[in-house]
Amino acid sequence: MTSSAGSSRTSTPRQKQRRSSRRCCRTPGRDPQALSALGDFQTLPLEIFQMVLNYLSVKDISTLSMVSKTISSRLIHYISTSSGTRRLLLQDFHSPELPGTKEGASILEHYKSLGLLLKRCTLLLPTRDRLKYVHKVLSGVSCFKLSGCASPLRCLGLQCYGVFLQILTAGWDELECHRVFNFLWELSNLARKVQTVVSSKPGSARRLELRIRLYCRGVLLPPGSPRSDSAFWLTRILKPWPMVNQARLLYIIFGPVSSLDGHVVWQKMIEGPTDESSLKGLADAIKLLYGTEAREWTADDVISLVDELSVLPQEWLMENNARLLLLSGNSICFTFLASKAVNGRAVELARLMVFMALVCEKDLYCMDWAVKMMQKVCKVFSTAWERNNFLQCLENTFARMLMDMLQAVLAGERDEEESSFLNLFHLVNAQANFHKEILYLAMGSDSSST
Repeated sequence: MTSSAGSSRTSTPRQKQRRSSRRCCRTPGRDPQALSALGDFQTLPLEIFQMVLNYLSVKDISTLSMVSKTISSRLIHYISTSSGTRRLLLQDFHSPELPGTKEGASILEHYKSLGLLLKRCTLLLPTRDRLKYVHKVLSGVSCFKLSGCASPLRCLGLQCYGVFLQILTAGWDELECHRVFNFLWELSNLARKVQTVVSSKPGSARRLELRIRLYCRGVLLPPGSPRSDSAFWLTRILKPWPMVNQARLLYIIFGPVSSLDGHVVWQKMIEGPTDESSLKGLADAIKLLYGTEAREWTADDVISLVDELSVLPQEWLMENNARLLLLSGNSICFTFLASKAVNGRAVELARLMVFMALVCEKDLYCMDWAVKMMQKVCKVFSTAWERNNFLQCLENTFARMLMDMLQAVLAGERDEEESSFLNLFHLVNAQANFHKEILYLAMGSDSSST
C-alpha cells in the first residue's frame, strides 16, 4: 500500500517538465491567448521588443499596431515610456529656416505619421478616453500649448500639433469632432481668452490676439485641410459669439498683420487703399462660410458678417470694401450688392459699384465683369424708376469723385508718391473702360436684335 502510494507520487522527468510548462503559462500577465497574438514577438522580453521598435520608422510602427490588440497595447505602453517619448515627440521646432524647407516638411510629416499611429493604437477606446490618452502623451510638449512657446512666430509646434490632430480625427463623425473641439477649447482656456480680446479695444491685447491667431490657424485650421473640415472648425470657433464679436474674431485670425512683429494691423483698412495680399485671408474665410460646406451659415449671416467686418475698428475705405468683395467671389459679391438694392440703398450701392470699377482698373481685372455685375443688380430692382435712380446715382458718383480728385490735384495735395494724381489717373481710365464695355454691350445687343 505504501509502496503503491509512493509510486503514485513519483513523477518522471517528462511529467515534471510538462507541469513546469503549465505553471509557466499560468503566470499572471502571461495569458496564452495574448502571447499567441504576439506571434514571433512572444519569444522576446519586453525590453528587447522596445529596442526593436527603435529601429522601425513611425509609419512601420503604425502598421504594426494593426496586427493585434495585444501588440497595440504593448505599443501604447512603449509610447508612454521615456525612450518612446524621446523617439516620437520630436521638438526641434525653432530653426528660423524650418518653414518651407525639407527639415520643416520632414517634421510635419513625422507628426502626421504619429497622428496615424495614435489613431490606430486607440481605435477601440471611446472618444473621451482617446483624447485623455493623447493629451497625456503630448502634454510635455510646451510648444503645443496656446501660450507655451516663447518665440511663437519662429515655431512650427502649433502646425505640427495641427497636422497631428488632422490625421487623428480624419473620418470621425461630427459628434466626435464636437467633443474634440470642446476638449481643446477647455484645455487651452480659449473661451476666456477670446472673450478678453473681443471685448477689449482692438489692438489693446496684441500679444493675446497673436496667440489666438496662431493657435486657431495652426491647430484648428492647418493649411491643406479639406474645405469641409475647415468650415466645421471655423464654425465652431465663431458661432458661440454674437455677430459683432464674430467679425472681430475673423479679423484677428485672417486679417493683415505686421511684417515686423506679426501683430494684427487694425488701422490697415482705414488709413489707405490696401493690396490683395492683406485681404486674401479674409476673402477665403468668407467664401468658406458662404459655400455649401458650411451648413450652419445662411446668406444673410455671411452678409451681416461682412457688414460688421467693414467697420472694424472704424468704417473702411470704400475701395477696400470693394476689393474684399471682388476677392470673395461672384456669388457673395452679387448677394451683398443685391441686398443693398432690395433695401433701397441706391446711393451706397452706386458708390460701391464705382469703386469696384476702380479696383478692376487698378488690379487689372476685366472691366466687363463689373458691367455684367451691374446688369445683374439692375434686375433686382422691382420698378424701372428704382433702376433708373440707381443708374443716375452711379453717374453722379463718377462725376463727384472725379471732381474731388481733380480738386485735390489742383490744390497741390501731393505726397512723395503723388497718390492723388495717380488715383485721378486710375479713376478716369476706370470710367472710360466701364462706359466702353457698356457701349460694346449696347451695340452688341442692338446688332443682335436687328
